[in-house]
Amino acid sequence: MKTVFTKIINRELPAYIIWEDEEVISFLPKANFMNKGHILIVPKVQVDHIFDLDDEIYHKLWSVAKLLAKPLKRLTKAKRIGIGVEGFSVPHVHIHLTPLFNQSELDPHRDVFWSIKEREEFVEEMKKLIDYNDGKENNI
Repeated sequence: MKTVFTKIINRELPAYIIWEDEEVISFLPKANFMNKGHILIVPKVQVDHIFDLDDEIYHKLWSVAKLLAKPLKRLTKAKRIGIGVEGFSVPHVHIHLTPLFNQSELDPHRDVFWSIKEREEFVEEMKKLIDYNDGKENNI
């Protein structure tokens, strides 16, 4: 059965896509934003558990997380970028990257309001800030 993430990957559902290549995609969650700027990094192959990924895709996910963390921190002016991998909400591996201003904000049950206009503006600014050359240097 296709997950909601597979449907986004296949363009069967809309999403605010931030970054994508042939193996990995990054987009905004549909809801339950831990903070404004909360993004997901998802392999295009549908696998439920992160440790079941093949090594190449596993390492690629973390390389993309590193690539996106720098512009995310710059754009949001966060003190830190939090990382979460839990998999309870969607049975498809995904990494949460979340701008953090204090420790209590890394809570998957937080649901900060983030308007559609703010999301659209955020995605455009993130795309401008991503240094694709950095990704190439990191073999992404």
